[in-house]
Amino acid sequence: MTSGDSVTASGEGAGPAGRSEDTRTTVRGDGTRAVRAGLPEPVKYEPTLPGPVFAAHFHLPGEPTGPYTYGRDENPTWTLLERAIGELEAPGQDSVETLAFPSGMAAISAVLFSQLRAGDIVVLPDDGYQVLPLVREQLTAYGIEVRTAPTAGDAQLEVLDGAKLLWIETPSNPGLDVCDLRRLVAAAHAQGTLVAVDNTLATPLGQRPLELGADFSVASGTKMLTGHGDILLGYVTGRDAALMAPVRRWRKVVGAIPGPMEAWLAHRSLATLQLRADRQTANARTIAEALRDRPEVTGLRYPGLPDDPSHKIASQQMRRFGCVVSFTLPTRARAERFLDALRLVDDATSFGGVRSTAERRGRWGGDAVPEGFIRFSAGAEDPEDLVADVLRALDASAE
Repeated sequence: MTSGDSVTASGEGAGPAGRSEDTRTTVRGDGTRAVRAGLPEPVKYEPTLPGPVFAAHFHLPGEPTGPYTYGRDENPTWTLLERAIGELEAPGQDSVETLAFPSGMAAISAVLFSQLRAGDIVVLPDDGYQVLPLVREQLTAYGIEVRTAPTAGDAQLEVLDGAKLLWIETPSNPGLDVCDLRRLVAAAHAQGTLVAVDNTLATPLGQRPLELGADFSVASGTKMLTGHGDILLGYVTGRDAALMAPVRRWRKVVGAIPGPMEAWLAHRSLATLQLRADRQTANARTIAEALRDRPEVTGLRYPGLPDDPSHKIASQQMRRFGCVVSFTLPTRARAERFLDALRLVDDATSFGGVRSTAERRGRWGGDAVPEGFIRFSAGAEDPEDLVADVLRALDASAE
């Protein structure tokens, strides 16, 4: 079922016509779209957003021709969420299809392993999410050639020749480098290479890869998309039904499906996405500006800063610059003292939540970063309080 399908509160298909379709064609603002995305046709006395549907199977007399047959294949709660995400990733494009997964890595794996075969070539970023090296090992074990290059400078173009799939992560995590999506997509498509973009850090309110030409937009909904740090979720959105069919088949074969409660919580959380994204993005820039003149801080990166190396390209393809700031303190010990001194910021992994977090990324061992490298995720706290806490912790960590 595509993201354009409509579902009533009882889970019955209502067809593509109706208020939801009209809303998609008339809404212009991100806030309105986020609040109303994926809502079903109004039914008197039923909730505007139906609760999660817990069902392993559905009544199914006769031939299985309806939309819901078995819980591993479809669920009405997924359908509403998938339609909502599709409306955010590609507003007004009814042909898009979104598939929900139980985590970002499940979504990433579904695209890679459904599109690639032994003998194919895939290009990955060498500065992307720290689990990608494990993915590379598995791809190689399946006879797939893996090439890597940095995100910055569009360096992946240098190893693109003959590739079946180009995997882009922009901004990169955790280094926050940005590549020119239009340029990479054009070069890839010119030689028949598919393009998938990890849109986790930007979210659909910060960047729309499909509008920039990508074949797949993939993301972890665990992060800013849902924003509360209480669920794991992932998704894949694409325009081409022929390309999405293998992704759907992969989800069915491996059983990588989200729980209905997680799907419902995610959909509920989308309503505040624009509010959270605006506040967190503003807070991230405020934190970055406060860190500029600190002598102990080096390697400060935030694409929203006018003097950031990525700003020019980012401003041409991003509408919001995200909530993550990265910087380096002189030593591992200094970084650990800084994190310990923070009072409003949790020392935790992941990013994008309404509560600010920070961590020393080197502790995981999968990122090529200095020992004192900090990934800071700005939450929705008052900016004055956040800045005061960060500067106080920097002072305290010098002792």
